[in-house]
Amino acid sequence: MHRSPPRISPSGSGTARLPVIPLVLGLTLLLLVSLVCGVGLGAAGIEWTDVFRLLGAGLTGGALDARDAAAYTIVWEIRLPRVVLGAVVGAGLAAVGVAVQAMVRNALADPFVLGISSGAAVGANAVILLGVFAGLGVWALSLSAFASALAATALVYAMARSPHGLTPLRLILTGTALAYGFEAVTTVMVFGAARGEAARSAIMWLLGSLGGATWAQVPLAAVTVAAGWAWLRLRAESLNALAMGDETSAALGVQPARLRRELFLVTAAVTGTVVAVSGAIGFVGLMVPHVVRMLVGADHRRVLAVAPLAGAVLLVWADLLSRLLLAPAELPVGVITAVVGVPAFVLLMRRGGYAFGGR
Repeated sequence: MHRSPPRISPSGSGTARLPVIPLVLGLTLLLLVSLVCGVGLGAAGIEWTDVFRLLGAGLTGGALDARDAAAYTIVWEIRLPRVVLGAVVGAGLAAVGVAVQAMVRNALADPFVLGISSGAAVGANAVILLGVFAGLGVWALSLSAFASALAATALVYAMARSPHGLTPLRLILTGTALAYGFEAVTTVMVFGAARGEAARSAIMWLLGSLGGATWAQVPLAAVTVAAGWAWLRLRAESLNALAMGDETSAALGVQPARLRRELFLVTAAVTGTVVAVSGAIGFVGLMVPHVVRMLVGADHRRVLAVAPLAGAVLLVWADLLSRLLLAPAELPVGVITAVVGVPAFVLLMRRGGYAFGGR
């Protein structure tokens, strides 16, 4: 019979820095401000008074003048679903980053280390470059990317599984190896594309973009991310035990092989869903968990309370910068997260004594 582990914290987490509740409240307020800024700022200049008026009219169902039709479309049909989806994707990537780093006990792990995003890229580019599933219309890209992500997940699971279950080393090696294979397939498709614009769209997707966000994409992504985060929060104590090693976690009543298998499935579902709607956005799932651990310690109860909010804020602002820096042209949002993530990663690696779970 499975028993819950005692309340424990991973080694190195005894020096939690900031109280969680004020930090959560502050990040929530910052996220609301970020969402408003994401709606109000863009290549098409709209007065702030008009932005708030249009938002109020949309929320309350108020009447608008016919002259407001264009601005209303920009605010409600283009910018608002984009920033909301950006927040959802950022939260999902950050939460899954926490899970993956606990699952493989590797500080360098992120949601893409298992090869899921590379697998999704194969399906997405099959739609963009080859016109596969064109009959599905606007759903073709998301459904194909999600289906190929699930196929990649099944393949990684089948190849990494051993009589002893899913071990961290086998997961990392298998995921990394298959990711290279999926990327090779994608590269062949891009170089073989007959249309230059299709190749540009494929590269944009590979680097991550929220440019195609619609309200239709938000519900499924939000529900999947919320369900995955809720499950991780319920298993936070078990994640603390797993982070201390398989022998220790087994002694505390956690079945490491079973928990790792469950984490793998949750990670695949959330990652596949967010990658299908936003492309392969890197560094969020790698950097946010590290930064949050430095702020609140390594206890997963605390990390999982803060990381999704931090990831949401980061991606909303990264997407806003991707729209503004070369306006009216648009950069892939993955370029912005990389510009922020690479120096942050180098600084983390240079911090004396930094290790997974603490400092």
